[in-house]
Amino acid sequence: MGNIYKSILSVSAAAIVAGVTLTPAMVNAWGDSNNGRASYTIAEINAGKLGNTITFNSISDGKIGNEKNFVGAKVAGANVDTWNADTINVKDGGTYTIRLYVHNNSPKGKEAVAENVRANFSLPTTVAKKHAIVGYINSSNANPGTYWDEVELVSDSDFYLEYVDGSAKYTNAKMGTVALPNEVITSGATLGYDSLNGQIPGCYEYDGVVTIDVKVHSSVSAKVAKTVRLKGTKEWGEVVDAKVGDEVEYQIEYVNLLADQVNNVMIRDVLPTNVEYVQNSTYLYNAQYQSGTLLADNTLTTTGINIGSYSAKGNAYVRFTGKVVDKSLACGSNQLVNWASSTVNGAVVKDDASVMVTKDDESCKAKPTPTPTPTPTPEPKVDTPVETPSTIVNTGAGTVVTGAIGAGSVVTTLGYYIASRKKF
Repeated sequence: MGNIYKSILSVSAAAIVAGVTLTPAMVNAWGDSNNGRASYTIAEINAGKLGNTITFNSISDGKIGNEKNFVGAKVAGANVDTWNADTINVKDGGTYTIRLYVHNNSPKGKEAVAENVRANFSLPTTVAKKHAIVGYINSSNANPGTYWDEVELVSDSDFYLEYVDGSAKYTNAKMGTVALPNEVITSGATLGYDSLNGQIPGCYEYDGVVTIDVKVHSSVSAKVAKTVRLKGTKEWGEVVDAKVGDEVEYQIEYVNLLADQVNNVMIRDVLPTNVEYVQNSTYLYNAQYQSGTLLADNTLTTTGINIGSYSAKGNAYVRFTGKVVDKSLACGSNQLVNWASSTVNGAVVKDDASVMVTKDDESCKAKPTPTPTPTPTPEPKVDTPVETPSTIVNTGAGTVVTGAIGAGSVVTTLGYYIASRKKF
C-alpha cells in the first residue's frame, strides 16, 4: 500500500484551488499535544517518511488542502463544497454547519489502525461579536494523541451560539452518514470506520467528517443557571464528585431578563446516559410557591414543563434528584454532563452541570481499557428539598401549567450570565 495516496493527487489540487489552504490567520489556531507536529506531503508519506507512526491531519497537500485546518464552517444547507477554514460572517437567526475532518495519515491501511478515536467541539459560552469554535480529535495510539483546530464566527453585533439538538453526524465511505450523540459538544463522541467502535485505519479510504449545526442569536431573553450537589449536602456547584449508586440533586434557576412579562415559560432538562431520573422528585419554587410545590407529571426530562408567567426580573427554581448508574461508564474518570434549557417565544437559553464518576472495578482490572472519555449524565429523582431558595423575586408568577416543550437545542451555555467552565 506504499503508493495508496497516488490516486488522490488531482483531488488535492482541486481542494487547494477551492481556497481551503492554510492562511496566516490560522497559524496559531491549530495545535496538538506535541506542541506542533510535522507536516508531510503525499509524496513524502508514499516515500515512507511517516514510518510506522499513526498520526492525524498532518498532510499539507491533501483533500482539503492543509489538513491542519481541519475545522471549517458554512451556511447550513448551502450546496457548496467549499468551507470557510478561518472565519465566517454570521447573521442573527442563521444556522451554520461546522465541519471537523478526520484522517489517519498512515498509508498502511488496516495494518495501522488508530484506536479509541473520539471527536468533540468546544463551543463558546459568552455573548460577543466574535466566537471561536474549537474541534478536537483524540486517539490512544496516535502520535500526537490530541489534535485541535478552530474556526471563528464573526458579526457586527453581539451574539451567542445555540447547538442544534440532534444535529451531530459522522460521514465516511463505509457507513454513509450516521448520527452522533449530543455529547460531541461536551465529553466527546466515538468515531470509527465500519461502526462507531473507535477504530480508524490509515489512508483516505477510511477518512471521515464530523458535522454539527449551531444557530446564532443576538438577543438575550433569560438567564438559566444549572447547579448540582450530592443529596444530603448543602453547597451547590457546577461540578460534583459521586460514585455509582449515589443520588444527586440538580437545581435550575430561571430569570426573565426582558422588560416585559413573559408567559408559558418552558423548562426542560436533558439527562445523560448514566443518570436516572427519580420519579416524583421535581419541585418548583417561585413567587406563588415560596415553599415549593411538587410537579407530579414527571415530564421535566422528557417533553418539559410549563412553569407559568414571569414579570421583568421574575425568577423561579426547579429542583429534582437523579441517581448515578452504570449503563456505559468507561474505566477511569467519567464526566456526566446534564443540560437544562428554557424556551420563551422560541428563544432557547441553556446551562449545564456535571457529575464526575470514577470507575475502577474488577472489569477494569481484567482487561485494560483505553483512556476513558466523559459521558453525559441522566438525572434521577429529587427528594423534597430541605431548604427553600432565598432569592425568589415576588413578581407574581402565573399558574403552573404542564405541557410539552417545543423542539429545541439541548446543549449550549449562555456564559455571559453564567461563569464559563472547562469541560475537557
